[in-house]
Amino acid sequence: MIKIRRLATTQPDFEARLAELLAFESVQDPTVEAAVAAILADVKARGDAAVLEYTRRLDRAQVESVAELEVPRAELGRARSRIPKASRAALETAVRRVRTYHGKQLAVSWRFRDRSGTTLGQRVTALDRVGIYVPGGKAAYPSSVIMNAVPASVAGVREVIMVAPAPDGERNDLVLAAAAICGVDRVFCIGGAQAVAALAYGTATIPAVDKIVGPGNAFVAAAKRRVFGVVGIDMIAGPSEVVVVCDGSTEADWVAMDLFAQAEHDELAQAILITPDAGFIEAVAASMTRQLAALPRSEVIAAALSKRGALIRARSLDEACRLVNRIAPEHLELSVRDPDALLPKIRHAGAIFLGAYSSEALGDYCAGPNHVLPTSRTARFSSPLGVHDFQKRSSVIRVSRGAAAKLGAVAAVLARGEGLTAHAKSAEYRMGKLEPPRRQKTFKDN
Repeated sequence: MIKIRRLATTQPDFEARLAELLAFESVQDPTVEAAVAAILADVKARGDAAVLEYTRRLDRAQVESVAELEVPRAELGRARSRIPKASRAALETAVRRVRTYHGKQLAVSWRFRDRSGTTLGQRVTALDRVGIYVPGGKAAYPSSVIMNAVPASVAGVREVIMVAPAPDGERNDLVLAAAAICGVDRVFCIGGAQAVAALAYGTATIPAVDKIVGPGNAFVAAAKRRVFGVVGIDMIAGPSEVVVVCDGSTEADWVAMDLFAQAEHDELAQAILITPDAGFIEAVAASMTRQLAALPRSEVIAAALSKRGALIRARSLDEACRLVNRIAPEHLELSVRDPDALLPKIRHAGAIFLGAYSSEALGDYCAGPNHVLPTSRTARFSSPLGVHDFQKRSSVIRVSRGAAAKLGAVAAVLARGEGLTAHAKSAEYRMGKLEPPRRQKTFKDN
């Protein structure tokens, strides 16, 4: 029998037990922080030499230069040819679907002219160069290549640099093939904080980027946090999460496996079922016990469910939705007969899957929306990775002579109220209120 919390909103101590369930120690580990700070400083100071040293030591790479860690474009193409046809077709289908979805997100430039005669607008431009981090320690993640590289491509980013660790020099063909299919410009087999540092500061071999995106371990997260400001970052990712809301109409085996699918990521992943049906909770629990042993990652799943999993009985589906908004999960499955009736009640979730057939696993690979999502309750204020993360906006302002007189009066009043006299005079010169000082002749004018 799987050890997993069973909670009910009618319990007197439910609030305390829910808080305990949701608590995640996000405070940085001092040991990790110190190690990362040292690595960043070293790479910033020594460049390629430091990157090479850390990659040799941590990934056991047998190379003489950082240049050897770059995967030639021809090798990306060969990897694409080497993988099975079914795998290549699956990658191409996923890329096509993700590209179509993200194409809807493109922001465009615009202008308008107001009554004063002022032309205002917004110019949208893509970032010049971005770095995408693809994890590669415990497993290979071609889906992470797709979810990070495709929106950058759709946005019009000029150059995409990918880093992915290759422990013991083992390069994964699926990851390299995904990079080829997505059109990644350069690929380096490096990982960890040293890869983040190289992307942020640049080295003789690895170009500095404008933004770093993609998930990683605690060292990668700490490094991204520290280099923010030198470069942009997408988010600081925590453990993966799913909340499944059920009315009892979905097959218990399906729901059990959906919970397993999230829990198999790692021991800190969180999987929660919320339902008003007590009998359904028992059916799912029985299914979990029956199905677990057949899964290769059963130990990881069991550990995750024991540490951070829960089966919660709510009074109603309305109360279940209120709980969802408090949890603000990365993934939410509304596995009910009428999910559209519940959707308006959901305010905080990274990705929302509607109906019994919409499993979260499809979203991880090929549904279309991005699988890089806010975790640890950050869905309250942030959004999935998308094209907007690779575009920036510039304000456009053209003020006519007539409008300068009208707007200058307003600006001057506000500027003097803030004690900024030069601001006020700058506006007043253009409204004819002040004459600029006459330019004195110099020797060259004579």
